Amino acid sequence: MPIMEPFSFASSDQLNYPVSIRIMSLEGEETPIPFSTLLERPDLRHVGSNQSPHSDLYVTVQVWAGSKPLTVPVQTPYKWFRNERKWSEWLTLPIDYSTLPENARLAITLWDLSPTGGEGAHGHAIPFGGTTLPLFDKDNQLYKGRQQCFVYRHKQADGNDDTGAPAFIPRRSGVGSSKKGTPSSIVDNDAEEYDRLMDLLKKHEMGEIPRVDWLDQLAFRVIEKRGYGSAKSSLRLKAIQRQQEALASANTDASKPIPVPSDFLLTVELPRFDFPVVFADHEYPPPPISSLQHLSSSQSGLMVKPTPDIQLGPGISRIDADDETSAGRLIRVYDPEVGARDNPAESKHRRLVRSQHRNGILDKDLKPNAKVRDELNQIMSYPPTHSLSPEEKDLIWKFRYHLTRYKKALTKFVKSVNWLDASEARSAVVVLEKWTDIDVDDALELLGPTFSNSALVQALKYEHILPQSRQDVSQDSSLASFLITRAVSSLTLGNYFYWYVMVEIDDRSSEQGQDAREIYTKVAYDFMTELDKQPGGQEKRRTYKRQAEWIRILSQVSGEVKEANESIARRTDRVKHFLAESKNELVTLDPPLPLPLDPSVMITGAIPEETIVFKSSLHPIKVAFKTTSGTKYPLIFKTGDDLRQDQLVIQIIMLMDDLLQKENLDLKLSPYKILATSTSAGLSQFVPSMSFQGILNKYGNNAALAYLKQNNPDSNGPLGLRKETLDTFVRSCAGYCVITYILGVGDRHLDNLLLAPDGHFFHADFGYILGRDPKPFAPVMKLSKEMVDCMGGVNSEHYRQFKQYCFLAYSALRKNSNLILNLFSLMVDANIPDIKLEPDKAVFKVRDRFHLELSEEEAIRNLEKIMEDSLNALVPVMIDRLHGVMQAFRT
Repeated sequence: MPIMEPFSFASSDQLNYPVSIRIMSLEGEETPIPFSTLLERPDLRHVGSNQSPHSDLYVTVQVWAGSKPLTVPVQTPYKWFRNERKWSEWLTLPIDYSTLPENARLAITLWDLSPTGGEGAHGHAIPFGGTTLPLFDKDNQLYKGRQQCFVYRHKQADGNDDTGAPAFIPRRSGVGSSKKGTPSSIVDNDAEEYDRLMDLLKKHEMGEIPRVDWLDQLAFRVIEKRGYGSAKSSLRLKAIQRQQEALASANTDASKPIPVPSDFLLTVELPRFDFPVVFADHEYPPPPISSLQHLSSSQSGLMVKPTPDIQLGPGISRIDADDETSAGRLIRVYDPEVGARDNPAESKHRRLVRSQHRNGILDKDLKPNAKVRDELNQIMSYPPTHSLSPEEKDLIWKFRYHLTRYKKALTKFVKSVNWLDASEARSAVVVLEKWTDIDVDDALELLGPTFSNSALVQALKYEHILPQSRQDVSQDSSLASFLITRAVSSLTLGNYFYWYVMVEIDDRSSEQGQDAREIYTKVAYDFMTELDKQPGGQEKRRTYKRQAEWIRILSQVSGEVKEANESIARRTDRVKHFLAESKNELVTLDPPLPLPLDPSVMITGAIPEETIVFKSSLHPIKVAFKTTSGTKYPLIFKTGDDLRQDQLVIQIIMLMDDLLQKENLDLKLSPYKILATSTSAGLSQFVPSMSFQGILNKYGNNAALAYLKQNNPDSNGPLGLRKETLDTFVRSCAGYCVITYILGVGDRHLDNLLLAPDGHFFHADFGYILGRDPKPFAPVMKLSKEMVDCMGGVNSEHYRQFKQYCFLAYSALRKNSNLILNLFSLMVDANIPDIKLEPDKAVFKVRDRFHLELSEEEAIRNLEKIMEDSLNALVPVMIDRLHGVMQAFRT
């Protein structure tokens, strides 16, 4: 009797999540149309792809079944391509996997921009090509992971069951020449090998094949040598085309044409689930999980291993086996391959190498020679995102005692230790106790999720803190205790600590997870408990409670104003009346309240008559408050928006300003304060200023200079200005140009470039970072003509000074790149929108802007070219003008 292998799976009828697909990239090329032909054919001349090999395209996706559409199409946002057509955009379709029929498929069409349209046109676009991707394979399992789809040029995806644009074309034997060694058979054999290698690479990428660094590198090099290393390899495509063309020529049934793909391949990604998803029409209640576990264990004599940890698609949370609703979704069967398994060859090699250096008796006196010392210095220079090879880890372990005197070596040593090996971990901890103190920027790397040993510290999100409901189990977090101790002793630090924790508790998104919220709830409880034990602690607790009530009242009026269907004047009157009512206790605050946004400021009450409601979609309100110093503190309160990304950017700008100040470089940066008070509300400081667009509308030509002259005239000063004002403008422009370039701040236009009367230039609105930008052809640095004209033009001494400040700032920040990169690595799981899109690439995007692979001189030259390109780009100027016209029209 044959033994049936166990198989763990989930049924599609229980998968109540929307269908998602990630459009990755399009690869391929075709012979360009001669220019003479384009001159004669206007219908071809106005098609984007006929003019450029990387013209702009957008993609639509629609679910079909039974040759009929099941949903409306969804499409990718507009995106400009520079060197390659790459979207990396997730699309969510309005249908759940649970309702999909077995023959469901995705009709994917790439659209080319054309003002004339034509047959099959989609508005002002014509089909560039299409492909139809089935959602279930021949075994009725849901496709997952990356897929390479054939594209059929000039054809819209039909979605029919007998589609003329299939994404996958089965190989047909007996087509073309069959003689051994003929060109056709050679291509066919190469195509078979390409298929086999692509399947193995996909399994490796999805974690189905264990990762062995040294062995993987050998395999990848062989694949590259054989020409299979890139998706651009067209061996398989040529073989398929040869077969299809042969069939087409021999086809006698003209009603069933044979589809022939083009030279283009579209790469897409489908969500990955913990288990294979099998199509099911009806729900069949399985036996209890406990009995299956007992049966599996009794048959094998082994315990059931934990479920594998596999990356999920967007918006998909894990299935909790303890949840009562999950019993009908999942059947758990023992699988001996489940769970992390170390590679025996690599493990044996590591044990043999390190057993010689385990006790450290001889290692303490080991000294590297000149060649090895150079290798170690190279390893020490690696950025924190660099992965060490097994050979490099062994080298660090061998000379670990010699390296204890070097600060930069500690984090590299920690990465080289196998912390799952108890004996090795104990030896490593002994060495760590001898290490010299390291710098803060390197220590931050130890706070991330990479290091899980109890001898190391971690960020709170990665701490193993038990929730309040399980306090009976002894569990201590040294990091949480340290933070609470510092927060209790300082009102300012405690203020920010309290609000940061409250926002994390409020975060109920699927990315945050219940476990993380329970961790922060436990930390908040411990913080309040510790406050009660300290002198004056109860007064601080009452202060935080008053702040929370103050925020609640402002949230109430802000929410009412946002939802009210009234004019701006009526909304403003509503807020003024609300603030003036004595029952709301906003006009008079007794005793004075530390402002959550800046606890060094004590506010005594609101000034209702100075209230403003802005015209934007969320209608934020500006409220001024009296302070104990006799001044006014205007701030903006907004609901309906998550300000954590803006808050992060402002914090990074403040950090960079501190780093520049330590280098004796004062760039007059004045970032406004911002504080998220929940995941949908927050405060920001209001800085009196005008946008460049507003200045341009009011003052006309060379508007910024005219604006500054009006506020800071000096007939004897440079350009008719006070010298201090122009110097402040030049320095702050340099600082913000470099910082926003490094952070990849996008959506820059004249409305979010602000100028204060005293010459301070600054940016606002950081909804797009890390290179994301909703506008096409956006330069990587925002350096506008209006900014340079205010300095006297590109040939002026002030513009040359501006460039020098940029170069100095860039060099200083590159020296501190480790600190900045480590901070971003800690934010990977912080649910920041633009980081959350591609968390595995966020740190690398920032690192790429530093160009650490270049020397300092090369990096400066590269920055200068970026500045020149940004200043000379014409498209951003046109977009700024169009944006100004649209804003004026809205007003």
